[in-house]
Amino acid sequence: MAEGHRRGLASRTLGERPFASLHNANYRRWFSGQVLSLVGTWMQVAAQSWLVLELTHSSVDLGAVVALQQVPVLVLGGYGGVVADRVDKRRQMILLQCLMGLQALALGLITVFHVVRFWEICALAVALGVNSAFELPSRMSFTYEMVGPDEATNAVALNSVVINCARVVGPAVAGFVIAGVGVGVCFLLNAASFVAVVYALATQDRTTLRAGTPRAQPKGQFREGLRYVRTIRELWVPVVMVALIGALTYEFPVSLPVLASRTLHGDSRTYGFMYASMGLGAVVGGLVSGARRASGIRATSLVSASFGLSMLFAALSPDVLVECVALLPVGAASGAFMVTSAATMQLSAAAEMRGRAMSMWSMAYQGTTPIGAPTIGWVIGEAGARAGLLVGAASCVIGAGIGWLYTPRRSGSSAARGKRAKAAPEAAAPS
Repeated sequence: MAEGHRRGLASRTLGERPFASLHNANYRRWFSGQVLSLVGTWMQVAAQSWLVLELTHSSVDLGAVVALQQVPVLVLGGYGGVVADRVDKRRQMILLQCLMGLQALALGLITVFHVVRFWEICALAVALGVNSAFELPSRMSFTYEMVGPDEATNAVALNSVVINCARVVGPAVAGFVIAGVGVGVCFLLNAASFVAVVYALATQDRTTLRAGTPRAQPKGQFREGLRYVRTIRELWVPVVMVALIGALTYEFPVSLPVLASRTLHGDSRTYGFMYASMGLGAVVGGLVSGARRASGIRATSLVSASFGLSMLFAALSPDVLVECVALLPVGAASGAFMVTSAATMQLSAAAEMRGRAMSMWSMAYQGTTPIGAPTIGWVIGEAGARAGLLVGAASCVIGAGIGWLYTPRRSGSSAARGKRAKAAPEAAAPS
């Protein structure tokens, strides 16, 4: 009966309940604030890569900046999950969003006044990375506190959708802003956009949040979380897949500006349209995954394989128009992979361990960039942007193979579902 119900949920089409979690008032408020804030964030992502390329003309330097921004996630990401399990996540995120706004403001001012230096971009990238190390696991586990177990997958999917909607709008707007009034204005607009998400968090109804009791053990919590993730296949397998693909496939801030400017001989608007095309595909991929409530190692493996195939087509596209078309399925597979891997972990982790489990996911996704970004930057410098995309395609295929190797077969599927079913009531019960 439970299996039939699960299959029934999985078979829902996009049109039935793609926005179910928006019925929750707190989540709806948070979602609305994120829309504006993330448009600004993706404007900054695109503008920062373009600024570095203008200053240094080096794909290796571009990879270094992207890597420096993620080094704190690799070093501090595990502790970020510990902190998320200890503190009031809503208050923590308000503080971190304010600090991220100040970082964007500082970058915008030094750029607008033409005093920006490469080392200053690097320093501010590290500062943003420190914020991200603590903000991402807190944000991902806070999503569960807003909506509960029934709509967790849908909310994760909508989070991905809003990120990728912003990926459509933000870089496209950034391309025209850079061409019209300069790259610095993109950073200033991002700084202003943080007001929306801070207001949304500050005005939530705290009485309806499903917050667990913060844990205050002084030592050993990170090691405890690591041991916990290692014992559950539905946790460690997605982490391994996300680490590989996050390191070598998601390095689009390194590969796309070089592909647009050097390989395809375009300008900042070309770069913006390419990013927007990929983001548009990711919106569709995230919505479909959310409506189907896709999760599990098998689903993640299938999406990873399709991600690799679409990356191959993007790497071989001959001109700008074909490239933009090819980036649509790249984005769709990218969005679906993020949703299915994150949802698998959210639904498989017990409530008191969710912050630390999601910190492992964020470390795998962003914390591997210090290795992947310089590597892809070097590959691009030696063999061109297309080679960087081909490395990403191969990584997706290898990740899919790892996931398929550890996919629970029929004899093990019931046990796996039992673990997830056990985790969900624990998460819903008050601590």
